[in-house]
Amino acid sequence: MALNYIWVSFFIIAFVIGLIKLIFFGDTEIFKLMAEGTFETTEAAVMKIALPLVGIMSLWLGIMKIGEKAGAINFLSRIVGPFFNRLFPEVPKDHPATGQMMMNFSANLLGLDNAATPFGLKAMGGLQELNKDKDGKESDTASNAQIMFLTLHASGLTLLPIAIIAQRAIYNSADPTDVFIPCIVASYVATLAALIIVSIKQGINLFDRVIIAWLGGITAVVAGLVWYLTVFLNKTEISEFSKVFSNVVLLSIPVLFILGGLRKKINVFEAFIDGAKEGFEVSVKIIPYLVGLLAAVSLFRTCGALTYLGDAFKWVFSHFNMDTRFTDVLPIAFLRPLSGSGARALMLDNLKTFGVDSFTGHLSSVLYGTADTTFYIVALYFGAVNVKKTRYAIPAMLIADVFGIITAILISYLFFA
Repeated sequence: MALNYIWVSFFIIAFVIGLIKLIFFGDTEIFKLMAEGTFETTEAAVMKIALPLVGIMSLWLGIMKIGEKAGAINFLSRIVGPFFNRLFPEVPKDHPATGQMMMNFSANLLGLDNAATPFGLKAMGGLQELNKDKDGKESDTASNAQIMFLTLHASGLTLLPIAIIAQRAIYNSADPTDVFIPCIVASYVATLAALIIVSIKQGINLFDRVIIAWLGGITAVVAGLVWYLTVFLNKTEISEFSKVFSNVVLLSIPVLFILGGLRKKINVFEAFIDGAKEGFEVSVKIIPYLVGLLAAVSLFRTCGALTYLGDAFKWVFSHFNMDTRFTDVLPIAFLRPLSGSGARALMLDNLKTFGVDSFTGHLSSVLYGTADTTFYIVALYFGAVNVKKTRYAIPAMLIADVFGIITAILISYLFFA
């Protein structure tokens, strides 16, 4: 129900702000801008998101089908099974959804966005097959497993923030990779917060020895990678390593799956076609959800609500005799859960206005890389499996975002102030 209330609230708040601007400030263009914004956004939802997604989905769901028939997904399920069985107790042991979730998380970690989305949608489909109502039909209410998966996915943990490094290089930063460690730390805190919040809500024992061992191992891997890159590579080499490593991994996945399929003597191309057909169906199914939610987000953004929110925070913190430079970047934090492209535009504007190597430029980069587009993810993933009642998924994601934002601000002051 949270999604319903948020959707309605965005429309009402935007309309009220528009009326206030029109009546009290004589802004005769506000409703025109809001209407044009919704038209542009809804067109983009179909033409720039859903339709381009058809190709990506078809490719990677085809590759995923090869991996399933070759046994690669089951192999991954067995490896992470002990850990995931405790985080997702509703999912049977060695269920394909476990391996699919692992593929999604791995792609996110490496910054492989094009691969992460199809893997994630496939995982949501697998979890939905287990999500039954009393009549044995697929439920339209989010399951605990789906909420845990999507909250962790939306926390945006990544080890290689390639896109941000590339943008900073384009703006001629003296050191494009100096946000590398802050981005990792902030997104890692957001992910841990997401895990803790949902685990408490679902009654999962986070002090279980297996969970502690896995979290400790993941933390060690993250710390080890950061140590290696910062000690043994210079700034240019870090950027080059990120690009090369990610692309090698991206192309290694289909090659390994195909080799596994040949070893199992399956018809690899036929398996690919079977999986690719699902890509079109999923892409079409999500269009109504994307159009509805992104239209509401567009209204909320265009009416100026986010600007007022940022100004309010700046006014409040200005009374505490403290450095308020971070308030210039808060609009990115507010917009990031609503619109990835909008937040990116704000980040680029800050890099241009304040300087790419200024404190504001650094904080803008770190904040942008801290989390993901919560509402887009909700519309995309829940829409793909026809789940309408999201329960506490959105509040959990937004709370995790808050932890990530606070961490991003503090660590940016530590590194760049």
